[in-house]
Amino acid sequence: MATAAAEAASEEVMAANPMLEEWTGPYDGVPQWQEYEVEQFDTAYEVAIADYLADMDAVANNPAAPTFENTMIPMELAGEKLDRVNSIFSVYSSNLSTPAVQAVDKEWSPKLTAAYDSVTLNDAIFQRIKTLYDARDTLGLDAQQMRLLTREYDFYVRSGALLDAAGKERLSAMNSRLAELFSEFSSRVLADESTYTVATEAQMAGVTEDIKSAARALAEAEGLPAGQYALKNTRSIVDPVLSFGDDRALREEVWRDFVNRGDNGNANDTNAVIAEIVKIRADRAKLLGYESHAHWRMQDTMAGTPDRAMELMMKVWPAAIARVDEEVADMMEFASADGLTEIEPWDYLYYQEKVRKAKYDLSQDELKPYFELNNMVDGMIWSAEQLYGIKMVENTGAVPVYHPDIRTFEVTNSRTGENIGLFYFDTFARDGKRSGAWMNSFRIGTKLEGDKQGLFTNNNNFNKPGPGEPVLISLDDASTLWHEFGHAIHYMLVDVDYPGLVGTQRDFVEYPSQVNENWLLTRPILDRFALHYQTGEPMPQELVDKIEKSSTFNEGYATVQYLSSALVDMMLHTDPDGDVDVDAFEKAALEAIDMPEETVMRHRLPQFLHLFSSDSYSAGYYSYLWSETMDADTWAAFEEAGNPYDRATADAFRINILESGNATDRAEAYRAFRGRDPDVNALLKRRGFPVGE
Repeated sequence: MATAAAEAASEEVMAANPMLEEWTGPYDGVPQWQEYEVEQFDTAYEVAIADYLADMDAVANNPAAPTFENTMIPMELAGEKLDRVNSIFSVYSSNLSTPAVQAVDKEWSPKLTAAYDSVTLNDAIFQRIKTLYDARDTLGLDAQQMRLLTREYDFYVRSGALLDAAGKERLSAMNSRLAELFSEFSSRVLADESTYTVATEAQMAGVTEDIKSAARALAEAEGLPAGQYALKNTRSIVDPVLSFGDDRALREEVWRDFVNRGDNGNANDTNAVIAEIVKIRADRAKLLGYESHAHWRMQDTMAGTPDRAMELMMKVWPAAIARVDEEVADMMEFASADGLTEIEPWDYLYYQEKVRKAKYDLSQDELKPYFELNNMVDGMIWSAEQLYGIKMVENTGAVPVYHPDIRTFEVTNSRTGENIGLFYFDTFARDGKRSGAWMNSFRIGTKLEGDKQGLFTNNNNFNKPGPGEPVLISLDDASTLWHEFGHAIHYMLVDVDYPGLVGTQRDFVEYPSQVNENWLLTRPILDRFALHYQTGEPMPQELVDKIEKSSTFNEGYATVQYLSSALVDMMLHTDPDGDVDVDAFEKAALEAIDMPEETVMRHRLPQFLHLFSSDSYSAGYYSYLWSETMDADTWAAFEEAGNPYDRATADAFRINILESGNATDRAEAYRAFRGRDPDVNALLKRRGFPVGE
């Protein structure tokens, strides 16, 4: 009777909370964004977590002897409501963040962590998995079932399943505290990114019109006097100002505001938060029996150990800093004419543009008229169709969206005629949206779940233009656009049996997205889609030639910015004790690797969201370089085929790399595609660095 009453009460709560309802409508159901309110999250999480724990308790308390069907299958299907609520909240926290959303995050992140820990530290569940694992060779499992079981067993062990009761209690407390700190870190950085620098018309001399337009619109929205500009403290505004702004004092002010996010000794300062995160991570690694946080995190990576990751990075680092020295020497010719005796970090991009113009008669601003956003979107979709048979047709207005700026596209497989799902495209920067660019998914279909259609998103932070104005993006922004779409392509094509085999290792996941950037500057894209926004004429061959000739231009700067961040990340997380003064550590680490004084890390520690908003990229920022090694070698395969759209090569890449998810070992998958391991020389050659033996 009590059970029936509880079930009735639960059904009543669900009926009153749209977040708990199954998604309805086309594409096997889509989120009903118009029905959601932030206030619904508390009840939604309370019910969804309880539902997930009930699912897992049913596994733990099953009196029958463990089998793959009665243990692994229900574990794979557990927590359907919680998956939906998490998907909805991921959008609110990343794209629609407000103080109310941040309050939800602060309250429920630790509770979610505790719930997940209660499962991974449940000895009854682990013993069922272990029983299957120990007998795995006698169970008649197919290849995907064997990989799922093996990975699940390894995950539980890494997550503390072998600890005693006291150790499990201590581990859970650490994880809950980390969840609180991750949320706090994210909210402080977002607060600093919501600030802006005020500039006058005279100070904006040289700044491109699209940036001025965005800054003018923000100034008006903030109620600033006419003639003033508000420069948002985000990379999409800062980098163009640093590249083209003639006013050196303004460049320095904008640069300092940007690189000191989270490091100003005020309420948004993150140093103490980071120090506590690093300490807890180190202590947790010790508890789990690992030398350091990096050693623990890298157990499930292609690199495997910090030493292997460092080995790759140090193959590239000396060439990168040597190239920076060359770039600075080139810039000093122009800087000295302006009375400068050295290049400061806020000068680098500005004089880099002058060198680019002198060496190649090319300016980034000269390219923008040919990179109109809508044309680029059409181009990336066309490219995916040629390579993989992914067909996309815009259907904006056909389904609910979470913001009026969102475009949607129906996705089908033109090779088979099957429906793939729905693509949400969230393009523009706005308050409450975190900086950067990312891909997300609300659902990825697997055979176990009935091959439901997938729901995918791409998120960018381009500056929204005034009414009727075109969206002109830089070559770098266009590369970012194609990069994120590469992630979407990857998961659109994943075809595996079990949800646990969808996601891949951190140092593999960036590989498909980085490969996709290569098609941006192929001749068919330039001819069909790189059209002047006013004349409709394709990019002239002369300009294409300039791009090709300058393809390795400024690679020293780009590589040093990225790689210094990756090296400092690894150095920080291989410290076995984790006792750090964050600013002092960063300074000492950069001195140890001989960081050029003319530039800074792409992400300084006080604002390094990759590292401190979750565990995801901690001791893992190197993964972009690891992935790019495979990316460069993959692109070499298309070049060897003599056609960037060679179907045989594309099919081999699709079948072995994209469709297989994590159903096979990723190193073996690469070898199946390429016939060998990746060659790092392809990466060095691409960046214009000396190639080794």
